[in-house]
Amino acid sequence: MFRTSSGRRAILGLAVAAALATSMAACGSETSGGDSGTGAAPAASASGGSGGVDAALAAKVPADIKSAGTLTIGTDSTYAPSEFLDQDGKTVIGFDVDLFNAVATKLGLKTSWQSADFTSIIPGVNSGKYQVGVSSFTVNADREKQVTMISYFSAGTQWAAKAGASITPDTACGKKIAVQTGTVQVDDITKRNKKCTSGKITIDQYQKQSDATNAVVTGKDDAMLADSPVAAYAVKQTSGQLALVGDIYDSAPYGYVVGKTQTDFAGAISGAVQALIADGTYKQILDKWGVSAGAITAPAVNPPAS
Repeated sequence: MFRTSSGRRAILGLAVAAALATSMAACGSETSGGDSGTGAAPAASASGGSGGVDAALAAKVPADIKSAGTLTIGTDSTYAPSEFLDQDGKTVIGFDVDLFNAVATKLGLKTSWQSADFTSIIPGVNSGKYQVGVSSFTVNADREKQVTMISYFSAGTQWAAKAGASITPDTACGKKIAVQTGTVQVDDITKRNKKCTSGKITIDQYQKQSDATNAVVTGKDDAMLADSPVAAYAVKQTSGQLALVGDIYDSAPYGYVVGKTQTDFAGAISGAVQALIADGTYKQILDKWGVSAGAITAPAVNPPAS
C-alpha cells in the first residue's frame, strides 16, 4: 500500500489463521520497536562466488565500517514478507533480511538487525545510530534529498484470485473484491467502480490484509488487490489456492538507505546486489519468499525518483 506523503510502504505484521499464514497490517500508525531481532550474514568464503566475499567490492567499504565489521541496520519489522519477527518475537526475518545479509557477506561484513519505528529509521541513519536502513523504502525525491538510496527491488499493486478464476482487474465489474481499508488500493478499486456500466463492484474492506486474503480463499470475495510482495506472499502461503492475476502496475523501486555522504559505500552495496543477481543468489532469495515478480536487473545509486 502507499502512504500518501512518502510513497509505498505498509506497516504489516504476521497473522496465522488455520491453514492460512499471511501478512496482516495496521495501517495509519507506526509500530514501536520492541525487542531487537538480530541476525548474522552467512559464512563468507574467499571465492567471491555465491555466498562468498567479493574482494573488489569489499575494498570499497569505508575503513570505519570495515573496521567495525558489523553493520547496525534499522528496520520496521512489521511488514511480511519483507521484514517481520519470527515466532520467537525477536529474530527479524524476511526477504529483505535474507537479501541484505547476502549483500553484507559480499562486502565481508556481518549484520545486526534493530527493530525501529519506520519514521525513525532515516533520522537514525543520519545520526549514525544505524549504518543502513532496510525497510522497504520507496525511492522518492524527498528521501533522496535526505539520504543516499540504492535500488534493489520493485513493488506495485497486484491482484490475486482463486486459482483458475477468470477474473482480471479489467473485468471486476459486478464482482466482489477484497481490499485492506486505508490503502491506496481502496482508491484504485473505487475509481474502477465508477467506470463500471454493467454492474457495480462490491468493495469489501477489511482492517487486516490477512482477512482480505482469507475472504478470497474461502470464496466470500472473487479477488483482492494489495502491494505486489504481499499478494505474492499470500499466494505462496496458501499453497496454490490463490494465483496472481494480471500484471503489477504503479510500480516503484525499493531502496536501501545510507548516509547522504556515503556514496562510496552505496556504490559497494549496489555492486553487491548486482553480483548477487549475476551469481543467482538474488533469484533464489526472491523465489524462496515468492516475490520474484519484483526482481530488477540493474540496481542503481540514487535512481530517478518519482
